[in-house]
Amino acid sequence: MKSILVATSDQKLLPTIRSCFPSSYRVDRASTKYQAIELVLKRRYDLIFIELDILFENVPDEDYNEAMQPFWQIYSTIEIIIMAPTNQIRKAIKAVKAGASDYLPLPADPEEVKYVADSIAESIMIQSELDYLRDQFWDLDSLELVQTKSPAMKKTFDKMRSVAPTKSTVLLIGDTGTGKSVLAKLIHQHSNRRDAQFISVHCGAIPDTLIESEMFGHEKGAFTGAIKRKLGKFEIAHGGTIFLDEIGTITPSTQIKLLQVLQDGTYQRVGGEEILKTDVRVIAATNADLKKMCDQGQFRKDLYYRLNVFPIEIPALSERIQDIPSFIETFLRSLNSFSLKNIRSTHPQVLDAFSRYSWPGNIRELENLIERAYILETSDKLTPESFPNELFDSDSNPVFIPSSETLTLTRARQRGVEEVERNYLKDVLARHKGKIGESAAAAGISTRQLNKLMNKYGIRKDEFKTL
Repeated sequence: MKSILVATSDQKLLPTIRSCFPSSYRVDRASTKYQAIELVLKRRYDLIFIELDILFENVPDEDYNEAMQPFWQIYSTIEIIIMAPTNQIRKAIKAVKAGASDYLPLPADPEEVKYVADSIAESIMIQSELDYLRDQFWDLDSLELVQTKSPAMKKTFDKMRSVAPTKSTVLLIGDTGTGKSVLAKLIHQHSNRRDAQFISVHCGAIPDTLIESEMFGHEKGAFTGAIKRKLGKFEIAHGGTIFLDEIGTITPSTQIKLLQVLQDGTYQRVGGEEILKTDVRVIAATNADLKKMCDQGQFRKDLYYRLNVFPIEIPALSERIQDIPSFIETFLRSLNSFSLKNIRSTHPQVLDAFSRYSWPGNIRELENLIERAYILETSDKLTPESFPNELFDSDSNPVFIPSSETLTLTRARQRGVEEVERNYLKDVLARHKGKIGESAAAAGISTRQLNKLMNKYGIRKDEFKTL
């Protein structure tokens, strides 16, 4: 630890804390929470000593997590020590349970300060050693991708690490935009097939009439337009991995052929009689409830059981809000490499708005918002002016479900989802001026799915062409 920030209204406290660290350490003071956040934006502090009253400035209802979020959003690894008088120790302990590193009774005793700081330094070292051993599994190029502060995402990466070296079929389950294709490739890169092909098939983007030909190939003359033999994705992926995205959209006849491949590794080209064999690992992904589709007769149960050998659930971005700052850093680094701009930070108000937003489009939506703001931004920091006003209006697009004696919880939940989908589709279409292809790509769905949803909600693309 080299840089320390002390947020206190007591000027006499600063020398006490400074005396507990080597002279080479930088120790700064802030007298308000706003000033502390501004200092953290300018410099990366390893440790923050902050008085309980300052921590809760402008925070209603003693929400401990919300009180500390502004610091974690800037630097997710920053260690926070709560300082409180003895009559507030219970609150300080609650803050520790909410994620703070430790607490320090006031008035501060130098020996106590040293003990707390040393304990944190020791725990950081132990955690670093554990992370190092865990990271030995991942390639250097993947280390940034697998860093997370989300407990749910840590479990996901643990499952991926366990299944990657095997040949088992994997089913990735998650909402649109959660990064299923990226994680599928990560599994392949850490398998014993890493040197072979990784073939990705977006099942939802292929017309029903062509899906079998695309996956299994066809013989010359198999259908009108089949002027020569075509190799399918399974044939091309032999010895490697095939990723089947939006697996729930494939046709019944394709489901039968896929089941055969998973059972015994054999298939036939469309219009062909020759039995072909393939050695390929299958990773499938879905944002639909396949089990429910099976119950409704829309998906084969035997195929579902073959695909569901090792299911991995991908958390939505709303479940890993603490990872948003690192995503922003990654996106900015990428954008800076292709531009003369050099934007490296984000205004706290933007980060606060991000932590409150529901993120229906998940990581893909975040990336699109950052890219748009990057284009508009004229300073060296992403400011609120470069983002849509709706992000900063907590009352925008409220989902209000009227009370009714006849409305069940299931139906109320369904209405809420429909309202969110409707507003999201309108926003996407507005941003892309009604262009179906671009809007579908931004939403992470096929044009066919977008048209179905537009018909469902009575949305017409012409309404957005002049926006």
